[in-house]
Amino acid sequence: MNIVNLIISLLSGAVGGNAAGAVMKDKSLGVLGNSISGILGGGIGGAILQALGFGGTSGLDLGSILSNIVSGGVGGGILMAIIAAVKGMMGKKT
Repeated sequence: MNIVNLIISLLSGAVGGNAAGAVMKDKSLGVLGNSISGILGGGIGGAILQALGFGGTSGLDLGSILSNIVSGGVGGGILMAIIAAVKGMMGKKT
């Protein structure tokens, strides 16, 4: 994974985390929390999918950019939802 693909995955992860927070208002971590969890999820999701061969090539062609956007956005949204669910379960144990 080169630096351009990583940046695309991180940015789309932040967007994916905030989009997931907007859809699930009760699970939202706030803009900063959604962005941070989305960035982490985007980077991790993009790296995992590229390692599995689903992330496209490491070039700057349209297919590679789109696959990085999709994998980063989905990874960011998934990690934001997981963190929100864990946070919700931890709050209920009182």
